[in-house]
Amino acid sequence: MDKKKLIGLTDGRVAVILIMAILIIDQVIKIAVKTHLCLGESIHVTNWFYIVFVENAGMAYGIQILNKIFLSLFRLVAVGVLGWYLHWELKHHGRTRYIMILSLIIAGAAGNIIDCMFYGLIFTSASPFALSTFVPFGSGYAPFLMGKVVDMFYFPLIVTTWPEWVPMVGGQEFIFFSPVFNFADASISVGVVLLVIFCRKDFERIAIAFSKTKHLQEEDKEEIKHE
Repeated sequence: MDKKKLIGLTDGRVAVILIMAILIIDQVIKIAVKTHLCLGESIHVTNWFYIVFVENAGMAYGIQILNKIFLSLFRLVAVGVLGWYLHWELKHHGRTRYIMILSLIIAGAAGNIIDCMFYGLIFTSASPFALSTFVPFGSGYAPFLMGKVVDMFYFPLIVTTWPEWVPMVGGQEFIFFSPVFNFADASISVGVVLLVIFCRKDFERIAIAFSKTKHLQEEDKEEIKHE
């Protein structure tokens, strides 16, 4: 018998535990950074790793391509769809590995949604000159869904200068890896990479199921025409 079943751990329960653990770790780190560092302040850990307090209104790694309120609503819908799909996989006995990887992605997306939904309601505005503090619910720096996402991990693995002969960027500083991100972003990224590497069979299974469903729908349409 499966060891997980012996101790009462189904895939669904493990998925919930994993999601909750990631959310708790993510929020503890964000709140600690937000309440102990001023905006833009950094802590030098090593020459290639810094804790830096930055905020962004965009997607993972500070990418900003959509209106803030639209982006927040999009995130909510995306997490809802992923949550429904995870439930569907659990109900249809999807592979444990696939379910755990989906849980990583859902937890990461949900972690950043929490910032957008509530941080503007419970914190003062971040400033380079003062720490953010908790305030009574609803009296913070932004309305519901308009809070900013807290980022802090910065890994400048390579810091150098472009050669003068390189067009457009010659003589300018080059940093790899320059984006500042958070624990939730890392969870999403790791999940996506693991999906690509280890879940090809699951993609094939989904494609076959979709093809069968489409074929059955076409057959039903043909039968209706002939009646």
